[in-house]
Amino acid sequence: MRPGTDVTENGLRHLLNEWDPIGVADEVQDEYDCMLAPLLQRLRSGADQAEIGEFLRHELEDHFGLAPLPSETEAMAARLMSWWTATGKTDCTASA
Repeated sequence: MRPGTDVTENGLRHLLNEWDPIGVADEVQDEYDCMLAPLLQRLRSGADQAEIGEFLRHELEDHFGLAPLPSETEAMAARLMSWWTATGKTDCTASA
């Protein structure tokens, strides 16, 4: 496992739980863990905000059975990209 991976996963988990699109994060802290690895893979490979937003929309529709507004996934994608720029890339470059 790469150095810093746990910190990065925990940061991403925290953001997803704050977003909490199905409203269960107060009860189930790992509800969105199914998105951790795919999101980190996309972020580490240089996905842009549109790709992240599309992934989130797809997950909410196909996995969680929701019909999100485009603005919901776009806003979260922007937040994830901002977080990744501030913290995620340091994990990726530190482990290279």
